[in-house]
Amino acid sequence: MHAVSTPANEIRGSVSPDGTRIAWGSPDRSGGPGGWDIWIARRDGGRWSDPRPASFDGAAKEFDPMFSANGRWLYFFSNRPGGKGGDDLYRVAVNDDGTFGAVESLGAGVNSAGNEWAPTPSRDGQHLLFASDGFGGAGRHDLFIARWDGKAFVDPKPVPGINTSDDDFDGAWLDDGRAIVFARSTDVDKQPIRLFVARCDGTQYVDARPLALSFNTEDGWTLGPAIDWNKPNELLVSGAAKAPHAGKLDLYRMAAPRMEGRDGCQSG
Repeated sequence: MHAVSTPANEIRGSVSPDGTRIAWGSPDRSGGPGGWDIWIARRDGGRWSDPRPASFDGAAKEFDPMFSANGRWLYFFSNRPGGKGGDDLYRVAVNDDGTFGAVESLGAGVNSAGNEWAPTPSRDGQHLLFASDGFGGAGRHDLFIARWDGKAFVDPKPVPGINTSDDDFDGAWLDDGRAIVFARSTDVDKQPIRLFVARCDGTQYVDARPLALSFNTEDGWTLGPAIDWNKPNELLVSGAAKAPHAGKLDLYRMAAPRMEGRDGCQSG
């Protein structure tokens, strides 16, 4: 409260694997360089403190941060100049002292003329889960999985069993891909957003149902799920509980659901 969650909208928190930093996005928090900014806070005495815009954040839109499992990278999307069009996927190197290095585009393999959101690397770094409205699919935003070819993420394929004519986005793998949690909305810009979970049956994700969470309702706005690499049995989500509640959308922590899925879906 008041460091991470404020009267503004706070969306998609990601904790570094060593548990010392948290990154998240806010479209309207004051003090950032341009709106739609990425913020970083540090853990001090068990509490998050000293929230500041990320050093690589600028006047363009930067959003949906996600640390890699090895802590070497922070992934995000941006509409900064020089992209393929709309919102593109990027990552920035995380130095040993916690500072950030150079930003690099994830390239044409996963960036289209449309909008790409919520990049989420697998634990081993060999696959990338993300949302896009520029690679075809079932309609509006869909979830895709790309593979690492040694130089870049390429060959995005639809997440099996998930995509619909609605906006399907903000995906996060549970239990290393044996299950998935994701957001769905009939219109992400105007209509409520709800989180769903589904298990892998060995071929595709099945039995999708709403995430069991008090404020994850049909008329609410719940999104931005992210596994805490420091506590892999816990999930961070954005939403608005009756209490505690700081403002609009706040960041919350919950136990990750157990889905009893199988391997076979993380590669697409």
